[in-house]
Amino acid sequence: MKILIIIPTYNESDNIRAITDAIFAVHPTLEILVVDDNSPDGTGSIVRTLQGENNRIHLLERMGKLGLGTAYCEGFLWAMEGGYEIVFEMDADFSHDPKEIPNFLSAIENADVVLGSRYSRGVNVVNWPMQRLLLSWFANVYTRWITRMPIHDATGGFKCFRTEILRKVNLKRIRSNGYAFQIEMNFKLWRRGARIVEIPIIFVDRRSGVSKMSKNIIWEAAWLVWKLRFAALFGQL
Repeated sequence: MKILIIIPTYNESDNIRAITDAIFAVHPTLEILVVDDNSPDGTGSIVRTLQGENNRIHLLERMGKLGLGTAYCEGFLWAMEGGYEIVFEMDADFSHDPKEIPNFLSAIENADVVLGSRYSRGVNVVNWPMQRLLLSWFANVYTRWITRMPIHDATGGFKCFRTEILRKVNLKRIRSNGYAFQIEMNFKLWRRGARIVEIPIIFVDRRSGVSKMSKNIIWEAAWLVWKLRFAALFGQL
C-alpha cells in the first residue's frame, strides 16, 4: 500500500529535518510530501537537501504564502496522480506525534477517514494557554451543534484519508484555510457517506517556531459552518 504524509510548511526550518527523521523512525517505507509556501527562512532549501539523502521525500514548492487549505488540496491531487492509497495530514512542529501513525493505519482498515481527536476522551491538549484551549473546545461544540456532524474534534489537523474518498470532493473549489478547511473537508466527506472514525491523540503545542493562528482564521471558521449548513439544505455542496 502506497502511503503519503503531506506536511505543509511556512518557516519551519527549525523542525523539518527532525520531523521527517521521526516519521521514518516509526514507518520507514511511507513517503513524505512537503508543500512549502516559499518560506523565507529556507525551509524549501533544507527539504531539497533531504531529498538528496532520501528518495522518499518529495517537495512541492509554491510561489508564496497561499494558505493551509490549498496546500493540502494540492497535496491530495499530487497523491492521487501518484497512485497513493492512503494520505495523511500532519503538522511539521511535533504537535502531532509521529508515534501515532501506526494507530491511524490500523483504524483506516475499516474506515475512509481517521481523525486524530483531542476531545473524544476528555481534553488531551498540552501546553496551550487556557484561553486558546477554551476557544478550540467551544469551536468544536459550536461546529457540532450547527452542522450536526457526529464528530468531537472537527478542527483538528492530524488526519488520515483513503484517496478514493477524496475523489468525491471537488478539491479545486476549496479555498478555506486553518480551522475552516478542516471543518469543510470533514463536512463534505461526511455528507458524501464517508466512514469517519475518531481516535484519541494527545496534542502538544509546537516545540519551536511561531503559531499561524490569527483572528481571521477564527472568524473564517465561525462563518463557514453556517455556509455549509445552508449549502447542504439547498443541495449546493
